[in-house]
Amino acid sequence: MTGAEMVVQALKDNGVTDIFGYPGGAVLPIYDELFQQDAVRHILVRHEQGAGHAAEGYARSTGKVGVMLVTSGPGATNAVTPLQDALMDSIPLVCISGQVPSTLIGSDAFQECDTVGITRPCTKHNWLVKDVNDLARILHEAFHVATTGRPGPVLVDVPKDIQFATGIYSPPPPNQTHESYRPKLDGDPGRIRAAVELLASAKRPVIYSGGGVINSGPEAVQLLRELVALTGAPITSTLMGLGAYPASGDNWLGMLGMHGTYEANLAMHGCDVMLCVGARFDDRITGRLDAFSPGSKKIHIDIDPSSINKNVRVDLGIVGDVGRVLADMVKAWRESDAFVDKAALTDWWRTIDGWRARDCLAYRPSQDVIMPQYAVQRLYELTKGRETYVSTEVGQHQMWAAQFYGFEAPNRWLTSGGLGTMGYGLPATIGAQIAHPDALCVCIAGDASVLMNMQEMSTAVQHDAPVKIFILNNQYMGMVRQWQQLLHGNRLSHSYTEALPDFVKLAEAYGGVGIRCEKPGDLDGAIEEMIAVRRPVLFDCRVANLANCFPMIPSGKAHNEILLPDEATDEAVATAIDAKGKALV
Repeated sequence: MTGAEMVVQALKDNGVTDIFGYPGGAVLPIYDELFQQDAVRHILVRHEQGAGHAAEGYARSTGKVGVMLVTSGPGATNAVTPLQDALMDSIPLVCISGQVPSTLIGSDAFQECDTVGITRPCTKHNWLVKDVNDLARILHEAFHVATTGRPGPVLVDVPKDIQFATGIYSPPPPNQTHESYRPKLDGDPGRIRAAVELLASAKRPVIYSGGGVINSGPEAVQLLRELVALTGAPITSTLMGLGAYPASGDNWLGMLGMHGTYEANLAMHGCDVMLCVGARFDDRITGRLDAFSPGSKKIHIDIDPSSINKNVRVDLGIVGDVGRVLADMVKAWRESDAFVDKAALTDWWRTIDGWRARDCLAYRPSQDVIMPQYAVQRLYELTKGRETYVSTEVGQHQMWAAQFYGFEAPNRWLTSGGLGTMGYGLPATIGAQIAHPDALCVCIAGDASVLMNMQEMSTAVQHDAPVKIFILNNQYMGMVRQWQQLLHGNRLSHSYTEALPDFVKLAEAYGGVGIRCEKPGDLDGAIEEMIAVRRPVLFDCRVANLANCFPMIPSGKAHNEILLPDEATDEAVATAIDAKGKALV
């Protein structure tokens, strides 16, 4: 086969049915082969960043690998943001990039860049193919590395002369292994037994789950729910872990962290045993490290050994696949006849119920203006029970979506957690819609974020992807404005957008549908209209301009220094911060 034929054949042999890309001179041989077959569908995006985020949305919503195809030079450099995004959020992504011919590498040829050098820090691994006879093996390795262990992005850089060259193609081996890459899947039995004993001895336990549970697969999700039922422990989650435990579950505390619930954060602060499952103790969760969950015994399960003791010292680290370790924990719990201190657990739940009674997500409703929290609540009520996939852009609207949209199942929540990439949501929703053509795919967006990759509306129209872009339009970069208001003396430096487009006309210009809503009384009808339309929709939901997102833990503060909505005015927030001895300006 030619190298170009090998690329297409490798996609087929690795189960790929859809790829997202943008052609250019250095990948024209591959595009020529794509033209001559029907097994792999190519989704033409409008920007390589859009290709990457669409592949991420596809991967996150299906549990499969996402694939993107880009040309050399700017095509590859435009892929850096989604590659780093996928690395931080553990999304399996394979990027195939074209490169100038081997003889021109290093000569500053047209559209040349050191793709392997540039992407080394933002991929699990990358390859520059130097011999066509290595190409098949490298492609199969790429899929293996992306999808095993801690999932993540990989890149294969294929020079144009390699695409034209002829060599021998070999299909992927039935049991792919690699000498230098062998993730540890099974946890240490002794440590698992010790974890069960420690959890059983707890008087104030908390289970803290992350995206690793979802990445491990549906079995891991079920086992997590089983462990919660066995232990009776409260459970909270990172932003990326939403949906692993149902939001309607009795033991659910809500999301943890900077904009997490009062009860989740105070439970984390006051617990005596914490079980962290597939999360990495990032700064949005921990707050001030030296005050994070003081006095608790910490158990950490993660497939990535580098995550253990990286940010937080734990008492018991278990390296292994979350699903396998949870299966062994549940088995060990049942076999040991472990039982909890019911009286202590009852007291713990009584304390938690007191925190819940604070109603930390409360906000002032209005008859005249749509509150952003209300908009997300109504969207949830009118879309729950359907096959719905929800993505977000990044900012206040992302946090409100996490707080007010209840996820009952995994893989339904698509958001940029670690990198916080504005422009993620719209293309990610398209990726989910391509994977699930009959589902309702909604992007909860901000008016600033959505403009980052607005050109992908054209992709949605071309490929008949009826995505719904639900824009909470407050005319500000909301989270930037909130921090400027609270932490920088209300000096709103360049966070107001004075020249927003008319989103209704913009939708129509792309060939989609535009809807605008400005009054709370009209919201339900407008949302139902949006759902009924089988075309891409931009929904311009005009919300209160200066609403702030609470609860909020000021950056670098402890969980028990959380600020609640009743402290939401400028003066009250300043007073609250000062009263806690933590003035930030």
